[in-house]
Amino acid sequence: MKVALFTALPLAGAFSSGFPPSFSRPSSTTLKSTATAASDEFVVACVGDLHMDPRKMEDYYTGREQFIPILEEAKAKHGNVALCSLGDLGESKPVKIDTTELFAGTTACHELAAEFLGSFGVPYEVIGGNHDLEGLDEFATDAENLELFLRAHGKPTPHFSRQIAEKTLLVGMTSTLFRDAQYTSHEVTVDVAQMEWFEQTLIDHSADDGWRIFVFTHAPPNGSGLRVLQENHVVNGCCWLNHSNDKQCRKFIELVREHRCIKAWFSGHFHLGQDYQDSITFPTIDPKDGPYPNRGSCIFVQTSVMRGGTSRDGRQQSRLIRGNKDGFEICTVDHQKEGAIRVDATITYSGCNNEVAVYNHKETDEDSKLFKVYEPSRGDALHEPDPGYIPYKEDGRLVVDELCTKETRVWWNMACGRVLGMLN
Repeated sequence: MKVALFTALPLAGAFSSGFPPSFSRPSSTTLKSTATAASDEFVVACVGDLHMDPRKMEDYYTGREQFIPILEEAKAKHGNVALCSLGDLGESKPVKIDTTELFAGTTACHELAAEFLGSFGVPYEVIGGNHDLEGLDEFATDAENLELFLRAHGKPTPHFSRQIAEKTLLVGMTSTLFRDAQYTSHEVTVDVAQMEWFEQTLIDHSADDGWRIFVFTHAPPNGSGLRVLQENHVVNGCCWLNHSNDKQCRKFIELVREHRCIKAWFSGHFHLGQDYQDSITFPTIDPKDGPYPNRGSCIFVQTSVMRGGTSRDGRQQSRLIRGNKDGFEICTVDHQKEGAIRVDATITYSGCNNEVAVYNHKETDEDSKLFKVYEPSRGDALHEPDPGYIPYKEDGRLVVDELCTKETRVWWNMACGRVLGMLN
């Protein structure tokens, strides 16, 4: 166990889902809980990349039925309950015979997802991922596709803000580029308007005033320290929020460091399970493990998937957040174990800017089988730069004369200050 102390509706057309009637919700940018936000207790269910396929609905039905008793109990107890979806709602494949049209991003996709998310019996929020504007055959532009996404889910804006309990806010931001992306279409890009809204929301809900904010985006920000996939996302420039724009990419972690009201940040995107300790990262680490990462007052949380066919490591899991005025728990709902709930981390507030966080389970033996991203470390007052660092010679020359092998892992600073490195 590790401890960290830190400061800081039925579908029209080809498919019929059979879901119960959707839960209707008011259409406004900032929403309050269906009961009263005066209570300090709250429960939030968080589901990762759904990639719904109308031909393969069994796992979705199972996952929903496992969640409903949890949510109903919370509704009866205090009423401060919500469901958050992290986007990538549809399968990026054709799902009908004699067509090449991808299901993701289509009207049918978003109506199916809206019906499913609305069938949990609690208000839901959803943000768009890198596949949610992929309705290429149906829509000519990202703007048209985004309008359908918003309309299908009753969203007035791509972002959302919901007060779930007293001084407790859920906020989320959507990826709004696909066709118009400068580089890869699968980069998760939060537009400038949403970034400005997010920063103002943080200013208006400061930690000094007692606010606690939980953030939801499809991909995590760079600097989160979460486990990522080198071959799929890092090398393709679609790993972190606004990955290809240096300034915007840095902005998210800079906001986390500046605004200690951000208590947790949930993301999906990688289709990896929740059994690894780096599926949750804390703001500080033990000095023996490396330099101080400076993640403000925020716990970063990876969220897995519900359907087996979409998992990269065989796991089918979702997240559950249970909180009150004293802190919160981050839990796993294991869909392969009849919805068993496991507490993964417990966070206790000890003031507006201070918390104590505890991991509640150990790493599994399978942790070493998946790639962990290599993050170059320049070192700090307690640590030398890591062994892969190649410094400049006294005469200003940079000499890279190692024999390159599959195990080579080196990096250096260019004159502009950016890092260039080599890693297989």
